[in-house]
Amino acid sequence: MADTYTTPGVYVRESPTLPPSVAEVSTAVPAFCGYTEKTDLKLKPTRIETLLDYELMFGGPPPALTDVSVNSFDSTTGVIDLTVTPPKADLPLLYYSLRMYFDNGGGPCYIVSLGGYNGVTLADFKAGLDALKREDEPTLVVMPDATRLTNNSNDFDSACAAALDHCGEMKDRFAILDVKWNQTATQTATDFRKLSSNHLSYGAAYTPYLETSLVYSYDKERVNVIGPPLDTFGGVTIIYRGTAKDMARVEILPGKPPVNPGDQPGAITFSVRDSANPRLTITLNAQNRAAKDVKAAWDKFEEDKQGFDLEETKDAEVPATQNATTLKAPSRALSTLMASDTALYNSTKAALAQQRVTLPPSGAVAGIYASVDRDRGVWKAPANVAMASVIDLTQMFTDAEQGKLNVDPTGGKSINVIRSFTGRGILIWGARTLAGNDNEWRYIPVRRLFIMIEESTKKATAFAVFEPNDSNTWLKVKAMIEGYLYGLWERGALAGAKPEDAYFVHVGLGTTMRTQDILEGRLIVEIGIAAVRPAEFIILRFTHKLQVA
Repeated sequence: MADTYTTPGVYVRESPTLPPSVAEVSTAVPAFCGYTEKTDLKLKPTRIETLLDYELMFGGPPPALTDVSVNSFDSTTGVIDLTVTPPKADLPLLYYSLRMYFDNGGGPCYIVSLGGYNGVTLADFKAGLDALKREDEPTLVVMPDATRLTNNSNDFDSACAAALDHCGEMKDRFAILDVKWNQTATQTATDFRKLSSNHLSYGAAYTPYLETSLVYSYDKERVNVIGPPLDTFGGVTIIYRGTAKDMARVEILPGKPPVNPGDQPGAITFSVRDSANPRLTITLNAQNRAAKDVKAAWDKFEEDKQGFDLEETKDAEVPATQNATTLKAPSRALSTLMASDTALYNSTKAALAQQRVTLPPSGAVAGIYASVDRDRGVWKAPANVAMASVIDLTQMFTDAEQGKLNVDPTGGKSINVIRSFTGRGILIWGARTLAGNDNEWRYIPVRRLFIMIEESTKKATAFAVFEPNDSNTWLKVKAMIEGYLYGLWERGALAGAKPEDAYFVHVGLGTTMRTQDILEGRLIVEIGIAAVRPAEFIILRFTHKLQVA
């Protein structure tokens, strides 16, 4: 509307001539769905910037290591032989996967807590994906804990299909899926390829699992150090005779064996259990403990000892029998060893530090996505990139084996392989979506480039809602989108020697709209993009050249 002037004077009016611009959306903001120590924010997608943010809001890692067995100890050399009980197969994986994400270049992300460390169900993942629909910023979906679901009831396949459906419905995000690992790569691929065929272009799958440099978490109060055999630290070996191995128990409390005559050994305690015909044999190491020490303790034992015999023999006189069992020292918490037995404490901690975490690859792959997007752009394939904090793979693939995973003539469900190359490290060696037979959406960077452009232009054109549907508005929209696409072409995201070869933007009456469209309030814009595609196969052709002189 023209201004009405009633007072003489000089008036200034600014007339906008430049079109609005497209603000590019973030392309690598993953949402991790999994199980956390703290559950105050259960099913509430929460944005974090660092691992410290996660620990403050969601707690730490699950204690994985609990039992350490001391097999032997050489008091002369100080060498201790330890066996660490490996963690349970269904250990929660979110915390460790998040560490791999940050180690590989990840940035801000979202956490969707599905509950505490007490179980895993398909319903939890579906509830988490539903909660994630309320957030607009996430562009990737990562579910490492889904690999803990069983295949017996197809829960794992259903969780992967739910993630693909979620991304296909939202149309602004991409799923990074794991292939459950086993010893046979062919069987692994066969099982995984049974999942639903809907929205395959909105996800990619990776194999095998990663043997990382991360160390399992443990609580000093919960780690029980069992052993060593009592003849090592106390000079006494307990041998049970007969079929009942739990007839009697002798415990020698922590204490150094005597060196000189008159030194006091560690305390000796007895525990007797009922048995029809109990028999207890104690083998004494004469260099460390005198028989009279055990005999004196036995005489002072006030509980009912009827039916138990205390026999004294030397080591060489005790025959090896099938039912003989060597009793180890009482279980002690690792925290108590710090003051009482420094050597065993340090050796135990060193053994625990050698227990490396094996993880599904999705967390690390999400970090690669973020770093490649930041350094090169979303149009660069997140492949042929070395992975950090990975020391080995659970399975090595040959070219022939990878070929069967990369190309699936039946359903097109391509699986990207992570491989180890001499002198180059461990690399992601594949860049296909699960729609591996689709010429339009075969490649991850093409799908994600379109997601970025679609979402960016969608948000930028919101200004035109309820604007007059005429040539002025059409011109602003067209100029805005063309300016954005020209910038992408200059950065190498679009293929073409000239801008007109790389993209087009059409809008207008008789071009994209009819009169009926305008009457019904529709403003239709057609955008064409020539996306660059990765050079997946480099073919070098050689031939002989005849001598000419």
